[in-house]
Amino acid sequence: MTKQQAGNPAETSRDDDSQMVSVEHFIGKVVRENRTNQGLTIAELAEQSGLSRGMVSKIENGQVSTSLDSMVNIARALGISMSTLFRNFEGREGNAQHVKAGKGMEVVRRGTTKGHTYHLLAYDQGPVKLFEPFLITMDDEAEIFPTFEHPGTEFIYMLQGKMEYRHGSRSYLLQPGDSFTFRGSVPHGPERLIKLPIRFITIIMYGQTQGGDT
Repeated sequence: MTKQQAGNPAETSRDDDSQMVSVEHFIGKVVRENRTNQGLTIAELAEQSGLSRGMVSKIENGQVSTSLDSMVNIARALGISMSTLFRNFEGREGNAQHVKAGKGMEVVRRGTTKGHTYHLLAYDQGPVKLFEPFLITMDDEAEIFPTFEHPGTEFIYMLQGKMEYRHGSRSYLLQPGDSFTFRGSVPHGPERLIKLPIRFITIIMYGQTQGGDT
């Protein structure tokens, strides 16, 4: 422990307490964001919190394990509560995927040659594909419709147009706002296009098996 640290054992360096590194960096990030959002300089925050500029800089850069007293003083100087400093600390980062409107990847599937346009709305799901969401467009009433069969469960949500959709021996009228869920292993597919263009979202949920074409 250095002479500087000896005066306040609670504020040790991150090298001495590696388990606190994630906490230090998280607190530092929150402090820096709140300070800059309020248009404060490090010097101004230091003055208002009663800490040195060097200490505030170290806190923001995650270089020290901050004492409770110092955190209280910083929170008061920033006008935030202690709970705000830790609000999202236990939150999981996750691997969310955001596909902007009109940016879904156009892919080739079995129905592509029959006039279906497929835009994949999520991808790179790992080695085991659990689901596939598509935006499907059909705008040619002269299409010859293939029959699909695949593992898993399929969900359809109609956005535009009107069509008759066959599943097994039954035919269903699908219009905007309708949803339709069925077992993918039973032969299925569009039977008659009534009002064009037709656009619908379809999600194929495979569970633990790898999916086939649709």
